[in-house]
Amino acid sequence: MDKRIIKKSIGDIDIDTPNREAILDLFKHVAASMEQNGGRRRHNTGVYFHDVPINPWDGDCSVDYKQAEEYGFFKIDLLNIHIYQGVYSEEHLTRLMNQEPIWELLEHHEFCNELFQLSGHHMVCKIMKPKNIEQLAAVLAMIRPAKRYLIGKPWDTVMDRIWQSETGDEYHWKKSHAFSYAFAVVVHMNLICESI
Repeated sequence: MDKRIIKKSIGDIDIDTPNREAILDLFKHVAASMEQNGGRRRHNTGVYFHDVPINPWDGDCSVDYKQAEEYGFFKIDLLNIHIYQGVYSEEHLTRLMNQEPIWELLEHHEFCNELFQLSGHHMVCKIMKPKNIEQLAAVLAMIRPAKRYLIGKPWDTVMDRIWQSETGDEYHWKKSHAFSYAFAVVVHMNLICESI
Protein backbone atom coordinates (compact mmCIF):
# COMPACT_ATOMS: atom_id res chain seq x y z
CA MET A 1 0.00 0.00 0.00
CA ASP A 2 1.35 3.43 -0.92
CA LYS A 3 2.35 5.26 2.28
CA ARG A 4 1.38 8.58 0.67
CA ILE A 5 -2.34 7.72 0.81
CA ILE A 6 -4.04 10.00 3.28
CA LYS A 7 -5.74 8.00 6.00
CA LYS A 8 -9.25 9.07 6.88
CA SER A 9 -12.45 7.50 8.17
CA ILE A 10 -15.48 7.66 5.90
CA GLY A 11 -18.14 5.59 7.60
CA ASP A 12 -20.44 2.84 6.46
CA ILE A 13 -23.38 2.94 4.07
CA ASP A 14 -25.98 0.15 3.95
CA ILE A 15 -28.46 0.02 1.09
CA ASP A 16 -31.43 -2.31 1.38
CA THR A 17 -32.53 -3.86 -1.89
CA PRO A 18 -34.96 -6.61 -2.89
CA ASN A 19 -32.40 -8.14 -5.27
CA ARG A 20 -28.71 -7.45 -4.64
CA GLU A 21 -27.48 -9.40 -7.66
CA ALA A 22 -29.69 -7.44 -10.07
CA ILE A 23 -28.04 -4.21 -8.92
CA LEU A 24 -24.52 -5.62 -9.00
CA ASP A 25 -25.07 -6.81 -12.58
CA LEU A 26 -25.54 -3.16 -13.62
CA PHE A 27 -22.28 -1.74 -12.26
CA LYS A 28 -18.59 -2.52 -12.30
CA HIS A 29 -17.63 -3.36 -8.73
CA VAL A 30 -15.11 -5.17 -6.55
CA ALA A 31 -16.13 -7.29 -3.57
CA ALA A 32 -14.77 -6.19 -0.21
CA SER A 33 -12.73 -8.64 1.82
CA MET A 34 -12.23 -9.26 5.50
CA GLU A 35 -9.67 -10.94 7.66
CA GLN A 36 -10.92 -14.04 9.44
CA ASN A 37 -9.11 -16.79 11.34
CA GLY A 38 -5.71 -15.71 10.06
CA GLY A 39 -6.86 -15.61 6.44
CA ARG A 40 -9.00 -13.48 4.20
CA ARG A 41 -12.47 -14.09 2.85
CA ARG A 42 -15.06 -12.23 0.78
CA HIS A 43 -17.21 -9.79 2.76
CA ASN A 44 -20.85 -10.91 2.81
CA THR A 45 -22.35 -7.67 1.50
CA GLY A 46 -19.64 -5.03 0.99
CA VAL A 47 -18.57 -3.80 -2.44
CA TYR A 48 -16.54 -0.94 -3.90
CA PHE A 49 -17.71 0.94 -6.98
CA HIS A 50 -14.33 2.64 -7.48
CA ASP A 51 -10.75 1.49 -8.02
CA VAL A 52 -9.25 -0.45 -5.12
CA PRO A 53 -6.29 -2.84 -4.91
CA ILE A 54 -7.38 -6.22 -6.26
CA ASN A 55 -6.23 -9.69 -5.29
CA PRO A 56 -5.32 -11.31 -8.64
CA TRP A 57 -6.35 -14.80 -7.48
CA ASP A 58 -9.96 -14.09 -6.51
CA GLY A 59 -10.69 -10.60 -7.89
CA ASP A 60 -11.71 -9.26 -4.46
CA CYS A 61 -10.22 -6.21 -2.78
CA SER A 62 -6.78 -7.16 -1.43
CA VAL A 63 -7.15 -4.92 1.64
CA ASP A 64 -9.34 -5.81 4.65
CA TYR A 65 -12.43 -3.59 4.66
CA LYS A 66 -11.49 -1.96 7.99
CA GLN A 67 -8.04 -1.00 6.77
CA ALA A 68 -9.47 0.00 3.37
CA GLU A 69 -11.72 2.53 5.10
CA GLU A 70 -8.67 4.07 6.78
CA TYR A 71 -7.16 4.55 3.32
CA GLY A 72 -10.25 6.35 2.08
CA PHE A 73 -11.88 3.53 0.15
CA PHE A 74 -15.66 3.74 0.33
CA LYS A 75 -17.43 0.42 0.94
CA ILE A 76 -21.14 0.12 0.36
CA ASP A 77 -23.08 -2.77 1.84
CA LEU A 78 -25.84 -3.95 -0.48
CA LEU A 79 -28.26 -5.97 1.63
CA ASN A 80 -30.82 -8.41 0.26
CA ILE A 81 -34.01 -7.53 2.11
CA HIS A 82 -36.61 -9.88 0.65
CA ILE A 83 -39.57 -8.03 2.14
CA TYR A 84 -39.15 -5.21 -0.38
CA GLN A 85 -40.14 -7.56 -3.20
CA GLY A 86 -43.75 -7.00 -2.07
CA VAL A 87 -43.49 -3.20 -2.21
CA TYR A 88 -44.62 -1.85 -5.58
CA SER A 89 -44.02 1.91 -5.23
CA GLU A 90 -42.58 4.60 -3.00
CA GLU A 91 -46.10 5.59 -1.96
CA HIS A 92 -46.86 1.98 -1.03
CA LEU A 93 -43.70 1.82 1.10
CA THR A 94 -44.55 5.09 2.85
CA ARG A 95 -48.08 3.86 3.60
CA LEU A 96 -46.76 0.54 4.96
CA MET A 97 -44.23 2.36 7.16
CA ASN A 98 -46.77 4.81 8.56
CA GLN A 99 -49.62 2.36 9.05
CA GLU A 100 -49.98 1.27 12.68
CA PRO A 101 -49.43 -2.51 12.70
CA ILE A 102 -51.39 -4.97 14.82
CA TRP A 103 -48.78 -5.16 17.59
CA GLU A 104 -50.43 -8.12 19.29
CA LEU A 105 -49.49 -10.29 16.29
CA LEU A 106 -45.89 -10.23 17.55
CA GLU A 107 -47.00 -12.42 20.45
CA HIS A 108 -48.10 -15.21 18.08
CA HIS A 109 -45.39 -17.74 17.32
CA GLU A 110 -46.39 -18.44 13.70
CA PHE A 111 -46.64 -14.77 12.76
CA CYS A 112 -43.45 -13.70 14.52
CA ASN A 113 -41.44 -16.50 12.90
CA GLU A 114 -42.39 -15.17 9.45
CA LEU A 115 -40.94 -11.74 10.18
CA PHE A 116 -37.71 -10.22 9.00
CA GLN A 117 -35.18 -10.07 11.88
CA LEU A 118 -37.64 -11.52 14.44
CA SER A 119 -37.85 -15.10 13.21
CA GLY A 120 -36.75 -17.33 16.07
CA HIS A 121 -37.26 -14.60 18.66
CA HIS A 122 -40.95 -15.04 19.39
CA MET A 123 -40.40 -15.44 23.13
CA VAL A 124 -38.67 -12.06 23.39
CA CYS A 125 -41.66 -10.43 21.68
CA LYS A 126 -44.08 -12.36 23.90
CA ILE A 127 -42.23 -11.29 27.05
CA MET A 128 -41.68 -7.63 26.06
CA LYS A 129 -44.93 -7.02 24.10
CA PRO A 130 -43.68 -4.03 22.04
CA LYS A 131 -46.42 -1.52 21.21
CA ASN A 132 -44.56 1.13 19.21
CA ILE A 133 -41.53 1.67 16.97
CA GLU A 134 -39.28 2.68 19.87
CA GLN A 135 -40.07 -0.49 21.80
CA LEU A 136 -39.73 -2.64 18.67
CA ALA A 137 -36.29 -1.10 18.01
CA ALA A 138 -35.34 -1.93 21.60
CA VAL A 139 -36.50 -5.55 21.10
CA LEU A 140 -34.33 -5.79 17.98
CA ALA A 141 -31.39 -4.53 20.04
CA MET A 142 -32.22 -6.94 22.91
CA ILE A 143 -31.94 -10.02 20.72
CA ARG A 144 -28.25 -9.19 20.20
CA PRO A 145 -25.90 -10.71 22.82
CA ALA A 146 -24.80 -7.49 24.54
CA LYS A 147 -28.35 -6.47 25.47
CA ARG A 148 -30.01 -9.82 26.24
CA TYR A 149 -29.78 -9.09 29.95
CA LEU A 150 -32.59 -6.53 29.47
CA ILE A 151 -35.17 -9.10 28.35
CA GLY A 152 -37.98 -9.14 30.90
CA LYS A 153 -37.02 -5.86 32.54
CA PRO A 154 -39.58 -3.04 32.76
CA TRP A 155 -39.67 -0.73 29.72
CA ASP A 156 -38.34 2.27 31.69
CA THR A 157 -35.26 0.25 32.70
CA VAL A 158 -34.83 -1.00 29.14
CA MET A 159 -35.03 2.50 27.66
CA ASP A 160 -32.52 3.84 30.20
CA ARG A 161 -29.92 1.21 29.21
CA ILE A 162 -30.61 -0.11 25.72
CA TRP A 163 -28.66 2.53 23.76
CA GLN A 164 -25.74 2.82 26.17
CA SER A 165 -22.39 1.61 24.85
CA GLU A 166 -21.17 -1.73 26.10
CA THR A 167 -17.60 -2.27 27.25
CA GLY A 168 -17.33 -5.94 26.28
CA ASP A 169 -16.84 -7.55 22.90
CA GLU A 170 -20.41 -8.81 22.60
CA TYR A 171 -22.34 -7.79 19.51
CA HIS A 172 -24.86 -4.97 19.90
CA TRP A 173 -26.82 -2.62 17.67
CA LYS A 174 -26.70 1.14 17.50
CA LYS A 175 -29.93 3.06 17.90
CA SER A 176 -30.05 4.21 14.27
CA HIS A 177 -29.63 0.65 13.00
CA ALA A 178 -32.30 -0.73 15.31
CA PHE A 179 -34.81 1.98 14.37
CA SER A 180 -34.35 1.51 10.63
CA TYR A 181 -34.85 -2.24 11.00
CA ALA A 182 -37.87 -1.66 13.25
CA PHE A 183 -39.50 0.26 10.41
CA ALA A 184 -38.63 -2.61 8.05
CA VAL A 185 -40.34 -5.04 10.45
CA VAL A 186 -43.43 -2.82 10.51
CA VAL A 187 -43.43 -2.79 6.69
CA HIS A 188 -43.19 -6.59 6.71
CA MET A 189 -45.98 -6.93 9.31
CA ASN A 190 -48.26 -4.72 7.25
CA LEU A 191 -47.35 -6.51 4.00
CA ILE A 192 -48.32 -9.84 5.54
CA CYS A 193 -51.61 -8.43 6.81
CA GLU A 194 -52.25 -6.78 3.44
CA SER A 195 -51.85 -10.10 1.66
CA ILE A 196 -54.42 -11.89 3.84
